[in-house]
Amino acid sequence: MQQDIASSASPSKSTAVAFTIGAQLVGAVFLYLILKAEGGLQIVGLLALLGLGFFVLEKQPWIAEQAMASFARVPLVSIITAGIIVIGFPFVVGSNTYVLHLLIVAQLYAVLALALNFQLGSANIPNFATGASYGIGAYVSALLAVNFGVSFWLTLPIAALAATLFGFIIGIPSMRTRDTYLALVTIAFGVVVHQLLNNFEWTGGPNGLVGIPAPSLFGHSFADPLVIFGWKLPSQANFYYLSAVLVVIAIVTAHRLHSSRIGLAWNALRADEIAAKAQGINVSWYKVLAFAVDAFLAAFAGTIYAFYVSYISPDNFTFLVSVTIMTMVIVGGMDNIFGVIVGAFLLTILPEKLRAFSDYRLLFFGVVIIGFLMIRPQGLFPQRMRRYGGE
Repeated sequence: MQQDIASSASPSKSTAVAFTIGAQLVGAVFLYLILKAEGGLQIVGLLALLGLGFFVLEKQPWIAEQAMASFARVPLVSIITAGIIVIGFPFVVGSNTYVLHLLIVAQLYAVLALALNFQLGSANIPNFATGASYGIGAYVSALLAVNFGVSFWLTLPIAALAATLFGFIIGIPSMRTRDTYLALVTIAFGVVVHQLLNNFEWTGGPNGLVGIPAPSLFGHSFADPLVIFGWKLPSQANFYYLSAVLVVIAIVTAHRLHSSRIGLAWNALRADEIAAKAQGINVSWYKVLAFAVDAFLAAFAGTIYAFYVSYISPDNFTFLVSVTIMTMVIVGGMDNIFGVIVGAFLLTILPEKLRAFSDYRLLFFGVVIIGFLMIRPQGLFPQRMRRYGGE
């Protein structure tokens, strides 16, 4: 009875502010601790603590409801706090370039996971070609920069358009298949793209592309350290903030699409495709659109990745990449923006931190994933029911 009252009561503004700031700070501290952890015992302890937290959420769902109510009550406070944490994180990390590298990769994978979530989470379309879209964006931008000297900022939209075209190309023939057969079609497309990148001479073949120039902005090269108010940050900080901007764009896009007629149509497809068609929804168009949006965002992530590492090869965009991204969406929580981001960060950082277990790293990684799915079968942050306004 107390839980029902707690879940239905709206928190006061002061309580909502305190809870919002406190929850985000706790999350930031935990992220910092797991990034800095080195010994196997530290990793196991932090994972056990995380598992305990999700176990409590599973047994006491009203806590999550109160949290969502608090964030909804003071959205501006939530945004400002998150912005301060994101901007300030490189200053806390300092000169630790390894931690910054992990954060950059985690943010790029978060964008890829959000892109795939439009299909897998919103419309229940299994797509194993996200890694191929990621690679197309990286290669198109890298080839333009290396061979024609095109600016990074100009390659971004060009690569996105090229990948979007690929999304339409894979989406249209996929409309004749469903479920597992659709998954097989996307797997085939991903393999074909990987083989083409591996065999064409103009893509560098298996040797890849070397010497991708670092982008520059207002005369500042991203290969140089970033100086802010006299504080000197490593050059990785440039790409950290660039990736953070891309994550924000992906979040806003995901939120807007989820709340639009397009998001409603995708959810209708997920619930019952035949019923959606009977209600006048153009099923084929919305499926193809999901492929195109996924490819569009994935290309942005691929472009940033290519210019960040300055070297790419077909091995960076294998079928395993697509499987990893799909796992992030499933573990984080399908059709849940925050859950997908958490899943992306967790599954990016964990494999690196589990290196402390040497040859047993992949075994521990699999055990951890299975453990989290046993605790939260619907994902760490499950899909939530739509709210259309009103009390």
